Amino acid sequence: MGPGVAMVVVFLGCCSAAVFLELLVTEEPRSGYIITCAQFLFISLEGFIFTARLGTRPNIIPIKEYLVMVVLFFIINVINNLAFRFHISMPLHMIFRCGGLVANLVVCWLVLGRRYSLVKCVSVIMITLGTFLTTLASANLSEESGDSESTNEEVGLAGYVTGVTLLTVALFMSARLGVYQEVLYTTYGKHAREALFYIHVLSLPGFLLTYPSIAEHVVKFNRSPPLEAVAAVPGLATIPKLWLFLAANILAQYTCISSVFSLTTHCSSLTVTLILTLRKFVSLMFSVVYFQNPFTSWHWLGTGLVFGGTLLFSDLPAKLRDAQASWVTTQERDTKAKTD
Repeated sequence: MGPGVAMVVVFLGCCSAAVFLELLVTEEPRSGYIITCAQFLFISLEGFIFTARLGTRPNIIPIKEYLVMVVLFFIINVINNLAFRFHISMPLHMIFRCGGLVANLVVCWLVLGRRYSLVKCVSVIMITLGTFLTTLASANLSEESGDSESTNEEVGLAGYVTGVTLLTVALFMSARLGVYQEVLYTTYGKHAREALFYIHVLSLPGFLLTYPSIAEHVVKFNRSPPLEAVAAVPGLATIPKLWLFLAANILAQYTCISSVFSLTTHCSSLTVTLILTLRKFVSLMFSVVYFQNPFTSWHWLGTGLVFGGTLLFSDLPAKLRDAQASWVTTQERDTKAKTD
């Protein structure tokens, strides 16, 4: 899969996954564990069959390297889903994670010793300010909601602060994972499908810690009513709608994550972060319009700064053209080698 195709699939798969995720968390805000577990199970099963060839194909990258990625990857996924428990709306979740560009810059500077131009630094300030304004606006909405629903004002605000803290931790852990993965591919070669499989399958034992929540939500999912939109479809009419939403989310998430892993073999971690940030913008707009989430003028200002800064940070079209040209050159070289 070339970088251009991978980017298109990232947009389609990840945006679809975000839609079905919001449908799920709107019905069951605490269903993050069962969603993540189901995604990991599906990707592990697919990888065991088609990538590991039922365990007959040896891995190229050492398992010990994957274990480091597994710990980071598993914790990041659990933390991001756990944040929904603490008054974090889907739009805020998307916008806050756009700060991954800033986190990636900081981690690249600290770990790889990279330096950036004044334009890039200005864009970082724009993104940081935009994230701050959006976070502050959502905090005000969360506090007002807490006042109206509970006599204890501190509960709503404390929960919100906890959610934002979780998102911040996940943000920098995700940036560190991206840099680690970039270094790993440089050392051992680019094996995106192998990495996708081993990272997910080695993470599965961690879900034993979340078993009570998963078992609880299996019961809740079973009790959900059928989906009226598929009432006329044989075989689907009696299936609880939350299971249908989960199945759709799993397929979309698989498409999303596999294309992201493919993209990491063609582009730097910073370029991948840029593409994912733009993808989040599309998901955000859909979330606001379709699900009618609260979005004030401060949210719009913050959003404009975040995505304006993202575009300023890098000449994305030029980077994609360079990546595509590099991929085409590689393909032509491989084809020529085969004919010779």
